[in-house]
Parts: sequence; structure tokens; C-alpha cells
Amino acid sequence: MSHTNTQPTEERQTKVSHVLVTQSKPADDKSPYFDLADKYNITIDFRPFIQIQGVSYKEFRKQKINILEHTAIIFTSRNAIDHFFRICLEARIDVPADMKYFCISEQTANYLQKYIVIRKRKIFSGTKTAKELFDLIRKHKTEKFLFPCSNIRSNDIPDFMDTGGLHLSEAVMYETVATDLSDLDVSYFDLIAFFSPSGVSSLMTNFPDFKQNGIRLAAFGPTTARAITEAGLTLDIEAPLPNAPSMTGALDLYIRKANNS
Repeated sequence: MSHTNTQPTEERQTKVSHVLVTQSKPADDKSPYFDLADKYNITIDFRPFIQIQGVSYKEFRKQKINILEHTAIIFTSRNAIDHFFRICLEARIDVPADMKYFCISEQTANYLQKYIVIRKRKIFSGTKTAKELFDLIRKHKTEKFLFPCSNIRSNDIPDFMDTGGLHLSEAVMYETVATDLSDLDVSYFDLIAFFSPSGVSSLMTNFPDFKQNGIRLAAFGPTTARAITEAGLTLDIEAPLPNAPSMTGALDLYIRKANNS
């Protein structure tokens, strides 16, 4: 493992011309990534480093979870919603009308209308954070909660439920797996932006002999930043920042300095 540097030196702040964003290309032409490319006359490419893969019904059954024994579902993403209702369809389960849904955000709650008539259901949502979701859950301590999740997930919700003595069943309904990147030349890029520890893991899985050299790495969120340093790599940009709450904002600040130095 190479020397880890989380305080990049001035020598690393060389001109940035080619950026790789490890997510799908935005569908919106007004994405700030495109503004960033125009502003600095740079190339920004997009390539998802991870993909979501549904767990088969056969694999789900091995978990021995009875969905109908639960009275409330916790949803933290659209993927969780899609794969929960997929499993229910394959299992020929009709979700009871009195089932309660606890969603991490209003956007996630609104996505439920793809599968149910939401005005007729009991739906509770926070705005964005797990803490707000916990405040809602505390008011419904007697419910039996089901948590559809990925094979890779944070410990926030299970730890909270365990500490509070609340009933929770975790159901792995989809998996986060590395995308095949064998056709990608990562050495071409001056800067690579990551958004999850899984993305960093995908880099190392696809390119086990990866040498960072002058490639700058950006991370969104503390867990992603930690994954980069734990992989023995240099973390050059960490978002969000107080004056740059988004990845594009953090990249803007860095590129402005690097390209004008």
C-alpha cells in the first residue's frame, strides 16, 4: 500500500483538462457539470462505477423473512422501493392497505406513487437525513419494521433501531456490484470524482494495479473520503465544503485554483 496523503501539496495542483465523474451522465442539459466544462474549457466524461442488481426471489427466500408479518416499511432510496415491490410481485404478495411507509425524503415518498395510491396510505417522510426519519419512527415504536436494503448499507438505521429496542428485520433485496470497466483507460483522466465507498472499491477491483501518480481524486461525503485514504490513495478534494455544498462546487474551487496557478 502506498503512502496516504490527505493534505495534497501544491505540486499536485496542476492543470485539469479531463475529468471523470463516476456516475451516469445527467439527463438534464442544464446540469452544473456542463456549466463547469464550458467555464474552464475542459472535458467531463461520465461512467457509472457501480450498478444495482436485484436479488432473485429464490435468494430472498433464503433470508426467511415474512413480509406480511411486518406493519411498516423503511425506504431510503428508489432502488429499495423498486426491488421491494418487485419481490412482492414475484411472491404474489398483496401489500395491506394499512401498511405504514417511512421514507428518508419527500422525493422518496413521492416515488411510491409508481406502485400505490399514496393519498390512501399512511406515509411518513423526513427531508433528507436519517435523524429526521428517526424522530418519526420514535412516534411509532410498536410497529414491526422491515428495512429493504442493499448488501452494502450504512449502520445508521440498524444501530438506531437496536439501541431503541425497536423491532427491525433487514431484507437484502438488491446488491451493489462493480461495473465492468475493462474498456476504460483511467490514466487518461486528470481528476476522478467518487460518490460512494463502493465506487472506490470498483476502481480497485477493476484496476488492482492502479497507480494514482498525478491523478487527483475527489470524494463526496466522509465515508467515501475514508475509502480513498484506506485504499492507500491521495484524497485531493473532499465535498461538501462550507462554501461548496455540492461536488460541482468543490470541483469548481479546485479547478479554478489549479488552472490559474
